[in-house]
Amino acid sequence: MEYIKKEKAESYSGDGYSGMDYPSLDKDINFAIISINCRSPKIGYQVNTDCKELLYIIKGSGVLYLRDREEDFTFAQGDVILIDKNEWYAFDGNFEAGVSCTPAWVSEQHKYMD
Repeated sequence: MEYIKKEKAESYSGDGYSGMDYPSLDKDINFAIISINCRSPKIGYQVNTDCKELLYIIKGSGVLYLRDREEDFTFAQGDVILIDKNEWYAFDGNFEAGVSCTPAWVSEQHKYMD
């Protein structure tokens, strides 16, 4: 069992996004809260080469773009999104989500692609 207080969360922000990573000793899974208020990434796509991402939309709405699919996915508060590893994706919208990754997300496996 592991208990992580909000005070231990590590905040980060960038151009149109912010988040709080909850540091864990568990390498099999982790958790973050993200806020996005634009297209992310601004151009192209992002991909996780090692982990799956499970998002629960806490508030707001947006669109998920997948490079290999013709249709876009509109999502809103209460929806859940599962992004597989090696799936190229981008978000657009104004939303907050709880995100769990398995195995645990690390920056070295996260890439931005044109």
